[in-house]
Amino acid sequence: MLPLVALVGRPNVGKSTLFNALTRSRDALVHDQPGVTRDRHYGICRPQDQRHFAVVDTGGIAGEEEGLAGATARQARAAAEEADLVLFIVDGREGASALDDDILAWLRKAARPTVLVINKIDGIDETTARSDFARYGFGDVLAISAAHRQGIDDLIDEVLERLPEQGQVEALDQDPARMRIAFVGRPNVGKSTLVNRLLGEERMIASEVPGTTRDSIAVDLERDGRLYRLVDTAGLRRKSRVDEAVEKFSIVKTLQAIEQCQVAVLLLDATEGVTDQDASVLGAILDAGRALVVAVNKWDGLTTYQREQTEALLGRKLSFVEWAEAVRISARYGSGLRELFAAIHRAHASATREFGTSEVNKALEIACETNPPPSIRGHASKLRYVHPGGANPPTFIVHGTRLKVLPDSYKRYLENFFRKRFKLVGTPVRFIFKEGANPYEGKKNVLSERQVAKKRRLIRHVKRGK
Repeated sequence: MLPLVALVGRPNVGKSTLFNALTRSRDALVHDQPGVTRDRHYGICRPQDQRHFAVVDTGGIAGEEEGLAGATARQARAAAEEADLVLFIVDGREGASALDDDILAWLRKAARPTVLVINKIDGIDETTARSDFARYGFGDVLAISAAHRQGIDDLIDEVLERLPEQGQVEALDQDPARMRIAFVGRPNVGKSTLVNRLLGEERMIASEVPGTTRDSIAVDLERDGRLYRLVDTAGLRRKSRVDEAVEKFSIVKTLQAIEQCQVAVLLLDATEGVTDQDASVLGAILDAGRALVVAVNKWDGLTTYQREQTEALLGRKLSFVEWAEAVRISARYGSGLRELFAAIHRAHASATREFGTSEVNKALEIACETNPPPSIRGHASKLRYVHPGGANPPTFIVHGTRLKVLPDSYKRYLENFFRKRFKLVGTPVRFIFKEGANPYEGKKNVLSERQVAKKRRLIRHVKRGK
């Protein structure tokens, strides 16, 4: 278990920049616009030749208790209450404010161990910046510039001196035993609500306002003896509607989460059906080659007639991914979650299955005998042998001749045949066709003098016979 350090302060004082500097990553979304960070974001600080500790980035406390600002403040306070040490971040350029006074009063009331950190001291007089916050009564004040990594080493040394040897937070490493699941979809389809329901707590800010989640937040979960890493992502909208730079960064984070996950859960709104934007999100999952489970949310709010209409719409618009299982759930009330995890397990098992060369060659032989490749301009492609080429998704490399003219319809036939034979559910199947090079291509057969004389005698003999 690792000790936990919480970064707390008002909006736009550089908490996310400091989080990235401590974790040596770009996991936290950084922008000049205040209020970009909303949910708690955890990472690990790994100083060289020193012990590690966990860091949690929080949204700015803006002094409001209603709406998104209030939810963000509650998330920040929850992070401070569970932390072993709180870094109270202030802006050295703007000086102390009434909002800083309120945050400090709450920290002292909560009796949390706190260190005052003055950020953004680059380009200003450090003595003047320290004097502005002298009335806060801190004995040791750290002055840094997170954007330029100035004073970061001294900050880490001070943090390590104040932290206990052991904490309550598990290391957020890439544990191969944990199944990585990304929840993706359009804005306001219930991704954060579903993650909160699975965790049993208000870990993510869930709101009816579209675009509440801006960053990709990873949370570890243990359920029925199995380990998971759940990733809540920002909603994906049409490119024509994306005009804010923050939202563009959020889309990049979502696409990265899709690339890094093992199973992608696409959430659909049952009250709206399948929209064109849902198909775009689905296209991003297919491009990444990730296992797929479709979760139709808000199923509890439909009448019997509406459910019949939605079922028909799903069957028609999702026909090109009929191999993906569709589960009807209610993230708000928790119905259908057991079926959702069963589908996730089946998709994960199919996507990560290891194949033997002999069994895939046997399957290719049966497929070609059942339905031989068609003849193109008098010549048929020859599929000589196949071998596994990787997992997640399952990839098969086929070797043969005249594979460049192999029709797409026959490639789809091979994909469906392999999927049915090996009972692959919830994962795309990829085929890579490699045509062997002709060793005699470009080489001219030069005849010897004896062969030329023989050829001439043969020609004269044929002419005499005529």
